[in-house]
Amino acid sequence: MLNDIYNKRIIELAGNIPRLGRLDHPDATATAHSKLCGSTVKVDLKMDGPRVTDFAHDVKACALGQASSSIMARHVVGSTAAELRDLRDTVRRMLKENGAPPEGKWADIALLEPVRDYKARHASTMLTFDAVVDAIGQIEAKSEKEAAAVAQG
Repeated sequence: MLNDIYNKRIIELAGNIPRLGRLDHPDATATAHSKLCGSTVKVDLKMDGPRVTDFAHDVKACALGQASSSIMARHVVGSTAAELRDLRDTVRRMLKENGAPPEGKWADIALLEPVRDYKARHASTMLTFDAVVDAIGQIEAKSEKEAAAVAQG
Protein backbone atom coordinates (compact mmCIF):
# COMPACT_ATOMS: atom_id res chain seq x y z
CA MET A 1 0.00 0.00 0.00
CA LEU A 2 1.09 3.56 -0.66
CA ASN A 3 0.72 4.25 3.07
CA ASP A 4 3.88 2.17 3.55
CA ILE A 5 5.99 4.64 1.60
CA TYR A 6 4.36 7.84 2.84
CA ASN A 7 5.13 7.15 6.49
CA LYS A 8 5.53 9.76 9.23
CA ARG A 9 9.32 10.03 8.91
CA ILE A 10 9.15 10.52 5.12
CA ILE A 11 6.59 13.30 5.61
CA GLU A 12 8.81 14.88 8.31
CA LEU A 13 11.84 14.83 6.00
CA ALA A 14 9.80 16.22 3.11
CA GLY A 15 8.51 19.04 5.30
CA ASN A 16 11.93 20.03 6.61
CA ILE A 17 14.38 20.29 3.71
CA PRO A 18 17.68 22.03 4.54
CA ARG A 19 19.72 24.14 2.12
CA LEU A 20 16.79 25.25 -0.06
CA GLY A 21 17.57 27.96 -2.58
CA ARG A 22 20.42 28.64 -4.94
CA LEU A 23 24.15 29.33 -4.58
CA ASP A 24 25.48 32.66 -5.90
CA HIS A 25 28.43 31.21 -7.82
CA PRO A 26 28.16 27.42 -8.04
CA ASP A 27 30.83 25.39 -9.77
CA ALA A 28 27.98 23.52 -11.50
CA THR A 29 24.21 23.36 -11.69
CA ALA A 30 22.30 20.27 -12.71
CA THR A 31 18.61 19.52 -13.09
CA ALA A 32 16.91 16.16 -12.93
CA HIS A 33 13.29 15.78 -14.03
CA SER A 34 10.83 12.91 -13.87
CA LYS A 35 8.58 12.87 -16.93
CA LEU A 36 6.32 10.40 -15.17
CA CYS A 37 5.29 12.61 -12.25
CA GLY A 38 6.61 16.04 -13.24
CA SER A 39 8.96 16.32 -10.26
CA THR A 40 12.12 18.41 -10.76
CA VAL A 41 15.19 18.91 -8.60
CA LYS A 42 17.83 21.52 -9.46
CA VAL A 43 21.10 21.41 -7.51
CA ASP A 44 23.96 23.89 -7.21
CA LEU A 45 27.29 22.47 -6.14
CA LYS A 46 30.68 23.82 -5.10
CA MET A 47 33.68 21.55 -4.74
CA ASP A 48 37.28 21.82 -3.65
CA GLY A 49 39.04 18.97 -5.42
CA PRO A 50 36.97 15.83 -4.90
CA ARG A 51 35.08 17.16 -1.85
CA VAL A 52 31.75 19.05 -1.79
CA THR A 53 32.11 22.39 0.00
CA ASP A 54 28.67 23.90 -0.57
CA PHE A 55 25.26 22.82 -1.83
CA ALA A 56 21.84 24.29 -2.44
CA HIS A 57 18.80 22.99 -4.26
CA ASP A 58 15.40 23.94 -5.62
CA VAL A 59 13.00 21.03 -5.06
CA LYS A 60 9.69 20.87 -6.90
CA ALA A 61 8.86 17.25 -6.22
CA CYS A 62 6.49 14.85 -4.54
CA ALA A 63 7.03 13.81 -0.92
CA LEU A 64 9.49 11.07 -1.95
CA GLY A 65 11.59 13.44 -4.03
CA GLN A 66 11.48 15.93 -1.20
CA ALA A 67 12.49 13.33 1.38
CA SER A 68 15.45 12.06 -0.64
CA SER A 69 16.51 15.68 -1.31
CA SER A 70 16.26 16.39 2.40
CA ILE A 71 18.53 13.46 3.22
CA MET A 72 21.01 14.56 0.53
CA ALA A 73 21.12 18.13 1.84
CA ARG A 74 21.85 16.95 5.39
CA HIS A 75 24.99 15.01 4.43
CA VAL A 76 26.33 16.14 1.04
CA VAL A 77 28.74 18.85 2.25
CA GLY A 78 32.04 17.14 3.07
CA SER A 79 31.23 14.10 0.93
CA THR A 80 33.49 13.11 -1.94
CA ALA A 81 32.67 12.61 -5.59
CA ALA A 82 33.39 8.88 -5.33
CA GLU A 83 31.18 8.54 -2.23
CA LEU A 84 28.28 10.31 -3.96
CA ARG A 85 28.57 8.20 -7.11
CA ASP A 86 28.59 5.06 -4.95
CA LEU A 87 25.58 6.39 -3.06
CA ARG A 88 23.59 6.91 -6.25
CA ASP A 89 24.43 3.39 -7.41
CA THR A 90 23.54 1.92 -4.01
CA VAL A 91 20.16 3.67 -3.95
CA ARG A 92 19.43 2.55 -7.52
CA ARG A 93 20.29 -1.07 -6.59
CA MET A 94 18.16 -0.77 -3.44
CA LEU A 95 15.15 0.28 -5.51
CA LYS A 96 15.60 -1.85 -8.62
CA GLU A 97 17.52 -4.96 -7.51
CA ASN A 98 16.52 -5.46 -3.85
CA GLY A 99 19.96 -4.24 -2.82
CA ALA A 100 20.78 -3.23 0.74
CA PRO A 101 20.32 0.42 1.69
CA PRO A 102 23.40 2.51 2.41
CA GLU A 103 24.83 2.64 5.92
CA GLY A 104 26.65 5.21 8.01
CA LYS A 105 25.66 8.84 7.57
CA TRP A 106 23.34 7.86 4.68
CA ALA A 107 21.39 5.27 6.73
CA ASP A 108 18.18 7.38 6.61
CA ILE A 109 17.84 6.36 2.97
CA ALA A 110 16.60 3.01 4.30
CA LEU A 111 13.33 4.87 4.96
CA LEU A 112 12.88 4.91 1.17
CA GLU A 113 13.28 1.14 0.85
CA PRO A 114 9.50 0.48 0.55
CA VAL A 115 9.53 2.54 -2.67
CA ARG A 116 11.10 -0.46 -4.47
CA ASP A 117 7.60 -1.97 -4.75
CA TYR A 118 6.32 1.12 -6.63
CA LYS A 119 8.30 1.43 -9.88
CA ALA A 120 6.42 4.61 -10.81
CA ARG A 121 8.01 6.31 -7.75
CA HIS A 122 11.62 5.30 -8.48
CA ALA A 123 12.38 8.26 -10.76
CA SER A 124 11.26 10.92 -8.29
CA THR A 125 13.19 9.21 -5.48
CA MET A 126 16.38 9.18 -7.61
CA LEU A 127 16.24 12.83 -8.77
CA THR A 128 18.56 14.35 -6.17
CA PHE A 129 21.14 11.56 -6.56
CA ASP A 130 21.17 11.86 -10.36
CA ALA A 131 21.41 15.67 -10.26
CA VAL A 132 24.31 15.66 -7.78
CA VAL A 133 26.27 13.12 -9.84
CA ASP A 134 25.58 15.16 -13.00
CA ALA A 135 26.92 18.32 -11.30
CA ILE A 136 30.04 16.45 -10.13
CA GLY A 137 30.64 15.26 -13.69
CA GLN A 138 30.37 18.84 -14.97
CA ILE A 139 32.89 20.08 -12.41
CA GLU A 140 35.33 17.26 -13.17
CA ALA A 141 35.03 17.85 -16.93
CA LYS A 142 35.71 21.57 -16.43
CA SER A 143 38.77 20.79 -14.27
CA GLU A 144 40.12 18.34 -16.87
CA LYS A 145 39.64 20.90 -19.64
CA GLU A 146 41.44 23.58 -17.58
CA ALA A 147 44.28 21.18 -16.77
CA ALA A 148 44.65 20.29 -20.46
CA ALA A 149 44.74 23.98 -21.40
CA VAL A 150 47.48 24.63 -18.83
CA ALA A 151 49.46 21.63 -20.07
CA GLN A 152 49.30 22.96 -23.64
CA GLY A 153 50.56 26.26 -22.36
